[in-house]
Amino acid sequence: MPERAAIVTGASRGIGLAIADVLGQEGFALTLAARRPDTLEATAEQLRDKGYEVEAVAANLMDEEAIVEVAARHRERFGRLDALVNNAGVGIGAAADEHQAKRVDMQLAVNVRAIVLFYRECAAMLKAAGGEHGRALVVNMASIAGKSGQPWLSVYSATKFAVVGYTQAMNRELGTAGVKSVAFCPGFVDTDMTEFVKHEVGAEEMIKPQDLGEAVRFLLKLSPACVVPEMIFQRPNETL
Repeated sequence: MPERAAIVTGASRGIGLAIADVLGQEGFALTLAARRPDTLEATAEQLRDKGYEVEAVAANLMDEEAIVEVAARHRERFGRLDALVNNAGVGIGAAADEHQAKRVDMQLAVNVRAIVLFYRECAAMLKAAGGEHGRALVVNMASIAGKSGQPWLSVYSATKFAVVGYTQAMNRELGTAGVKSVAFCPGFVDTDMTEFVKHEVGAEEMIKPQDLGEAVRFLLKLSPACVVPEMIFQRPNETL
């Protein structure tokens, strides 16, 4: 059994990969989950080449059984869970009178429901780690759109507001068990998800995935007595 182990969803690229890399540097064994098997396996090999212990599980997080499998595979391989990073997410823009039910359902399922189910499946492992060292950590990927409702991204905004609220609830529910939860609320991050806006905000002006990775490194160093329930990442002169 490794000394520390983590699950990272949406881990094949961007923010998820940056956070997984930091966790590997900090000595965590890793279970990586993402939807596309080929991209996920390439990422897993990239991290194994750095000397990290990696389990890769292709999973569509709209599927409850896929989430159950990710947690089960992690438990079987590593036997413990010290950090859970709920990073997978999807955003689809639409005007209020143009929403398609299947796209609404997708955003609700991946951005909110999957987080709830990962807590359910991982709570026992997280509480065991929290009881051991008081520093079990869950990072839930929200957004600056979860702090200020955004037009044409209304469903996405609603899901990210839900992530912030659920994180607050989990701190109240699991905090005394040594499990800390934090909602990350970044503005535009330089990933493929922000290609739609790079004609207005250049990549060089955006937050870097590594910034969020370093935030996780900071959180890992805090004492058991210190909880950071929310972190907002924004560009200079940007306002909510």
